[in-house]
Amino acid sequence: MSLSIRNVTAADHPSVLALNLESEALMSPLDAMRLARLDRQSVYHRVVCDGQDIVAFLLAFREGADYDSPNYLWFCERYPTFLYVDRIAVAESHRGRKLGGLLYDDLFAFARDRGFNQIACEFYIVPFNEASSRFHARYGFAEVGTQWAVDGAKQVSLQVAPVPAAAPA
Repeated sequence: MSLSIRNVTAADHPSVLALNLESEALMSPLDAMRLARLDRQSVYHRVVCDGQDIVAFLLAFREGADYDSPNYLWFCERYPTFLYVDRIAVAESHRGRKLGGLLYDDLFAFARDRGFNQIACEFYIVPFNEASSRFHARYGFAEVGTQWAVDGAKQVSLQVAPVPAAAPA
């Protein structure tokens, strides 16, 4: 497995859309027009490649983006600065290979290098996404609120984690 992380290009959008569709039960739907708009607004949008194949992606925004997500807006109302993980997806064929951790490690380094002191995200607690809960706990995320989403069909845990200072060399 020859893995690399790089920024998304417009040519990657079909692969990103396919990964999003594969994980749509755990995040909101996405079409080509919305992806292009979100990509322009994002501060971090990277993919993991296994050779030439895109097998994971992570899309994040900073405060002040022109983004209508109720969860993003919740953080905007409460935190003056943050880096918000909007979505992360890993191909079914590559789950269990720590690609989510690879992206989060990269995201935390990105945040640290750019002076962000916290990262925000959310995951479903109704229905309960146990894997996401465990994953985020390992990165120091803690619940700062909850809200109902998808017209009251699902509930999210709104989470924040501090960005630790770089380890001394």
